[in-house]
Amino acid sequence: MTDIASDARTPWWRGEWASLALMLLLLTLARTSLANHYQVPSGSMEPNLMPGDRIAVNMMAYGLRVPFTDIELYDRGEPVPGDIVVFKSPQDGTRLIKRVVAVGGQRVELHDGRLWVDGKSLFDAGATDVEHFGSRAVTLNLTHGGGPDITGIDIPAGMALVLGDHRGNSQDGRFFGLVPTKSLYARAEAVYYRSGEGFGWTKL
Repeated sequence: MTDIASDARTPWWRGEWASLALMLLLLTLARTSLANHYQVPSGSMEPNLMPGDRIAVNMMAYGLRVPFTDIELYDRGEPVPGDIVVFKSPQDGTRLIKRVVAVGGQRVELHDGRLWVDGKSLFDAGATDVEHFGSRAVTLNLTHGGGPDITGIDIPAGMALVLGDHRGNSQDGRFFGLVPTKSLYARAEAVYYRSGEGFGWTKL
């Protein structure tokens, strides 16, 4: 009798475990491949991102990947200048958040923290702490100066130059070099929590 009862219960337990495993797998896929959140660790992106800000990031912005790998299942396009991206530092693998300022085919110069791309300045002549990436206006923090200059580099295809908005206080592409666009695994979409302000939704 005991053996028969045990056998009768087995399919039910197997079904429960299978359902639980499937649910955990779907949650993992959603978290690692679709959307996630990120906490800003430093002031390198001030004034647009503050230390401790919690950021909603789109993990599908540049393609869908197998969780926990760099294997891309399909491509959804390339980052564009002005995007704020999450990636691993080429130096030590630390997760960083910076702004893409130039991509393959563009020539970049940086003087006193202000950008020239393809020979054209991006800063606003009426407010020299504001740069324009297309229709996107970005306010810089230049209170600590502009950091190291870039005398002129041509960005190869498949690569991107990333900088912090706090130009004088950012360990960015001027220190660790260009970043492969394939390694940019998420785009920051909005600040959803800021200390002292609470929850909200500030688009980036």
